[in-house]
Amino acid sequence: MQKITIAVDGYSSCGKSTTAKKVAARLGYSYIDTGAMYRAVTLYFYQHLVTITNEKDVAKALDNIQIEFRRNPNDGRNETYLNGLNVEDEIRKLYIANQVSEVSAIAEVRHAMVAQQRKMGKKKGVVMDGRDIGTVVFPDAELKIFMTADPIIRANRRQIELNERGDLVDIEEIIDNIKKRDLLDTTRKESPLRKAEDAIDVDTSYMTLDEQVEMVCILADEALSRAIRK
Repeated sequence: MQKITIAVDGYSSCGKSTTAKKVAARLGYSYIDTGAMYRAVTLYFYQHLVTITNEKDVAKALDNIQIEFRRNPNDGRNETYLNGLNVEDEIRKLYIANQVSEVSAIAEVRHAMVAQQRKMGKKKGVVMDGRDIGTVVFPDAELKIFMTADPIIRANRRQIELNERGDLVDIEEIIDNIKKRDLLDTTRKESPLRKAEDAIDVDTSYMTLDEQVEMVCILADEALSRAIRK
């Protein structure tokens, strides 16, 4: 049965990952969280005291990084493994969020991760979310979504996520983090966050998760029909 590639880009805390996971599950596609990959690299750099301005240090570190996703049989979660260790909870903490945009802006890091991402999505039937999926990783994706949301709403969502993990963080600190990440993501030299010309805008500010998933699934059905007709 023919399948397509679905690229979901956009700002942090817009619901990209959660929506992409549920869309993938409904369609029977694979889900790849590229943001988690960059967070895992950031964690490795942090743990091994890698100087991100030192090209040799960065290159050596990247040679020792293996990232994979495994489904948790108990709750069905897609979890991130770094060199064989489950780092799903650790990479979601704020200290990683505060550093990930700088790490992901490094050209060598992006080249290494994009190569892995393209390999993962080579056979199609993939929902992949991130910052440059529709513009760099899969510019020929049959469906490209670009998610946005009001910054205050994004901060509130992020605070709820952190609280659920036991991390109590002031809302102002989260807003500052979001603004910093937006600036770094959109102005970095290597693969900046931008909307692909043929991407469809989805503002999730006042949408429920179910509404987001339903909309993307409808768009996926339409994109698949177009692909079949070709």
